[in-house]
Order: sequence, then structure tokens, then C-alpha cells
Amino acid sequence: MLDLNYVRTNLEAVEAALRSRGADPAALLGDFTSIDRDRRNSITEAESVKAERNRLTAEIQALRKSGADASTLTDATRDLKQRGEALEASAQLADERLRDLLQTLPNLPSASVPHGRSEHDNVLQKTWGTLPNFGFAPRPHWEIGEALGILDFERAAKISGSRFTVHFGQGARLERALAAFMLDLHTRSPEHQDHGYTEVLPPTMVNSRSLFGTGQLPKFAEDLFHADDRGPYADKPQENDHWLIPTAEVSLTNIFRDEILDDADLPIRFCAFTSCFRSEAGSYGKDVRGLIRQHQFQKVELVQFTRPQDSEAAHETLTRNAEAVLEALGLPYRRMLLCTGDMGFASAKTYDLEVWLPGQNLYREISSCSNFEAFQARRANIRFRAPGAKKPDFVHTLNGSGLAIGRTYLAILENYQQADGTVRIPDALIPYMDHQSVIGQQTGPWLKKGKP
Repeated sequence: MLDLNYVRTNLEAVEAALRSRGADPAALLGDFTSIDRDRRNSITEAESVKAERNRLTAEIQALRKSGADASTLTDATRDLKQRGEALEASAQLADERLRDLLQTLPNLPSASVPHGRSEHDNVLQKTWGTLPNFGFAPRPHWEIGEALGILDFERAAKISGSRFTVHFGQGARLERALAAFMLDLHTRSPEHQDHGYTEVLPPTMVNSRSLFGTGQLPKFAEDLFHADDRGPYADKPQENDHWLIPTAEVSLTNIFRDEILDDADLPIRFCAFTSCFRSEAGSYGKDVRGLIRQHQFQKVELVQFTRPQDSEAAHETLTRNAEAVLEALGLPYRRMLLCTGDMGFASAKTYDLEVWLPGQNLYREISSCSNFEAFQARRANIRFRAPGAKKPDFVHTLNGSGLAIGRTYLAILENYQQADGTVRIPDALIPYMDHQSVIGQQTGPWLKKGKP
């Protein structure tokens, strides 16, 4: 959420920033100026009324002390009290209207973010790796996985509906291996000691305040799954406030909601492996095949809490932490700096890492690394106290996928596929795959399609 004083004193700059994001400032800001003016007028007048009431109260006491009649002044103070209460109520109502308005405003882009309208205006920052050169036509991951018997989309649809997957045999092992490999790399790998993340296992169900804190609510409710509790708390909304997380960012960031951190403890780096759940409400049939856009998927998430002056450097470091996974697995990728019109609601600056998928002949996002500056911290009330500071300040929060397991999985299938239909396992994963170097044809009863 944006700072009210900043919006008030930099309104033209805020309007320009909103336009750069493709938003309509008039529609978003609405009556901000008049509401804010009415609020300040009510506060000023209420203070004036309070001062006059205090003056009359002192005069009444003096009159009573001298034995004089003070009834006229007593009636006047009663009227002033009612007037003051009305003004305070008016100011409070304006406060609520301003708070509601600020909740709808996206974060403002950092000065280093390029202006643009869509993904076509994003800026290529770097590329890494050599694109594989096959002596055959590479296949997409869904064909490879189904042929090997490690992916079953048809049975998943029978169990749960579209956009779910069942993994079998070495396919299930590969998901587990990737999660363990990424967690080890970020938390205890000797080659990556600079990562320094603390592993966390957070809840995958959160309340509305948590989703508000990270910016998913109220704007993106349709993208989430809400737990419709039909149990004993069905008639108690406060006990039925559960949502499935779209990313562990929500759980990890809200660990410190409504807390004041010690400056000496910053930066704080958390890493978590969780299942994630998204309704994909706006996808409209996009990426219906394969593992790209699932309702349930696994992800390793990186979250950092930093001092404001450190967040820009932390953003570069966090992005490098995610890139290290791709490089360790030998997966070609590119880094894109998102333009103003393509950034997420809460982000001030975002790098997308896009992995090469030869079976589809394109790059596809595998990690989004964002600096939210104080936007989430202000919504979630996460602060720190700097040495010598009179009052606490908001921390800066950052997060990125390190990485999305399903998309890393499919990138391995497509980049490491072989002419005989098998898939070579990247060297870094072999210790996690029971020292097997190839995913071959599976054997088992699930390969036989029974009659209905």
C-alpha cells in the first residue's frame, strides 16, 4: 500500500506512475483530493472546536468558583461537544474512504523500470547457456512424460478435473529430487554459502489478512481458492477464513505481520517448499496442455526482509540465487526486466527468468523475482527500528521462485530428452535420484488403461 502523505504531496508524480502502468489515474484516485481536503478540514475544525470548548470549560469553572451563573456557557459547551463529535466522525469516515482507496492502488514502479505497455516492451538483461542441438525433432514434455509413463493427465482429470497431474515412478521421484536439491542449494550448499536462507515449513492455508498483506486481496480474489468450510464453523465467518496459498510468499511474508524487527537481525532470508494453488481464472484456455498452468503445483520460494537502503542490492542477489538453480541444472535461460505495464500489482521492480523449452521452441517464465519495497510491509505492518531512530520504519520485502518445481521438471524433460525417448538426468540431480542417470520407460499397472 502507498503512503498517504506521499500520495498527497506527490499527486502528479503518482498519477504519472499509474499511467505508466497502463492504469487510469482518474478511475483509481477518484475523489482523493476532495476526500483528503474534507478530512483535513474536519480535523482542523474539530481541533478548533476542542480548543474553544476547553476555553469555555475554564471560564465556567471560574464563574462557578465566584458563584456566578454559568448555565449559558454550559449549554454552549454541550453544543460544542456534539459539534466536535460530528467532526471527528466525519474525519474518521474520510480516513476509511482514503484507506479503501489506497488499497486499490498498485505499487509505483522504481525509477530503473523501463516504461512500456506489455510483455513486448520488456528488456532483455542477459542470456545464459547454449541451446541444445538435437539430431531429431524435440518433443514437448507432455508427449515425453506420457510415453515414458511418468505423467498421467487423463487419470488426474478423472480424480480432480482439468489442470491436474498424476506423477508415477521416476517422475514422482524427480519432483521430490528437485525440491530437495533446491532447498539444499539455498540453505546449506557449500558452493552457495552466500545464499544463507533459513528453511521454513509454513501453513498452506492462510487467512484474509495474510492475503491482504501481500496484495492478493481484495483485488485478486477470483484467482484464489477459498476453503468453504461446511463443518462446525460454517456459521462463524471468523473461524471460516481460510484460503489456499497461491505461493509461499504469502505465508512467509506474514510471519512478521504486526511486528517490529530488530535492525541487527536484518536481512532475514526465508526459503520454503510448498504446494501452491491457483484458479487460473483469467487464463481462458491458455496453456491447457502439460504442466505449465496447473491448479496445484509445487514451488520453492525465496523471501527476504531488508532495510530500505539495502533492497535494491538484495533484489540483484535474490535473482542470482534463483539463476544459480538453473545454472547448476544446465538449463539455458534469459533474464528479462519487466516494463511498467507488465509488472505485478505489488511490485516496484521485477526480473523474470525464462527457461528455454526446445519441445515448444520458446522461452517460458520459470521464476519471477520482485522487490516490493515498503508496499507489502505497509499493508502487513512489518517494521524495524534503526539504531538511534525515534520511531520504527517499514522494512522492504522481496521474493522470487527458486524455482517452480513443475516448470523446472518439464524443462529437464525437454532439454535432456534423447533420441530413444529417454531423458538424461542433470549431473547435479543424480545423487537425489538414487544415482540413476536416465529416466527410462516405466513398468507398472498404471500403464494399462482399464476398461470403464
